[in-house]
Amino acid sequence: MFEFRVVAEDRETGARAGELVTPHGVIKTPVFMPVGTQATVKTLAPSDLHQIGAKIILANAYHLYLRPGRDVIRAAGGLHRFMSWDGAILTDSGGFQIWSISTLNRVTEDGLEFQSHLDGSRHFMSPVENVRIQRDIGADIIMALDECVAYPSDRQYAERSAGLTLKWARAALEEWRSAPGDQALFGIVQGATYEDLRARSARELVELGFPGYAIGGLAVGEPKTAMREMVEAVVAELPPDRPRYFMGQGFPDDIADSVAQGVDMFDCVMPTRNARKGTVFTSRGKLVVKNAAYATDDEPLAPSCDCYACTDFSRGYLRHLFNADEMLAGRLATLHNLTFYVSMMRKMRTAIVEGRFGEWRRDFFSRYDANDT
Repeated sequence: MFEFRVVAEDRETGARAGELVTPHGVIKTPVFMPVGTQATVKTLAPSDLHQIGAKIILANAYHLYLRPGRDVIRAAGGLHRFMSWDGAILTDSGGFQIWSISTLNRVTEDGLEFQSHLDGSRHFMSPVENVRIQRDIGADIIMALDECVAYPSDRQYAERSAGLTLKWARAALEEWRSAPGDQALFGIVQGATYEDLRARSARELVELGFPGYAIGGLAVGEPKTAMREMVEAVVAELPPDRPRYFMGQGFPDDIADSVAQGVDMFDCVMPTRNARKGTVFTSRGKLVVKNAAYATDDEPLAPSCDCYACTDFSRGYLRHLFNADEMLAGRLATLHNLTFYVSMMRKMRTAIVEGRFGEWRRDFFSRYDANDT
């Protein structure tokens, strides 16, 4: 039920277009996956996601394990039925989320001990149990438990952490293989910002034979040059016939660069979180629609965008909604941002298939300004 095939490659860069076959549909890559951490993409309904063309979304095993609980989701028939989403779902293992509340957790050789951010209860999650939790949740793609490290990170700690992530990956893969099903398990490459550690982590994971590979522990504050160097080091070690997933990368310009390096899959809370705070993305860069400059602006957020927010409403109206703290503000801005991201990925894929990705990329960067306006 799971397959990945490359259908076109760009001659000028490492960009590639592919098809990811899952039990809930074929995903055309490169692809951006909207984040629905707690079984919902904030402010949107599944019908909205279908309308903008999203085919796969991301949820989080850590959050769903704590609330509503794996038993509730399993009893409902799995996450797809529970949230009424018939597209594909990827669940993150929760390693990053547990790391992000580091004051409440402890890393051991056997797994992660952590305290719930909801009620303070104590829990232990092993890589084996983590696979079982994600199996109960029922996503199409699941992730092996890993340890994410902060930037900057001491080399000795980064090396120990990458080794521990590999140990957990072996345990997760063994559990996954013990009960074959429709899910695909991805291993996660770690190694902080040390090229040799990244390359070694990738090689060792490839030797284990995962259906796909993720790049974790980046886009956490490191310089962009270092991020690109780490991606290059990792991609060089990954097999061409398996999908490559950059976890948590969200800036449009960074995604365009990583696609050029041969990455296939992306996710980030940025387009939805920023939308709820009044920042939208366009082909010219970020626009802070809450700014006073847009109070009487009759233009849409992006004149070339065909989303509901842009076809029916003005910047001035969106600014009014945000200033009045109306819920519609976040919904419209989220609709726009995800439409922009999905459209951007579609345009990149078309350019790759038509053999003009380099041209598309140069045109994109000639217009895109990463600064807020």
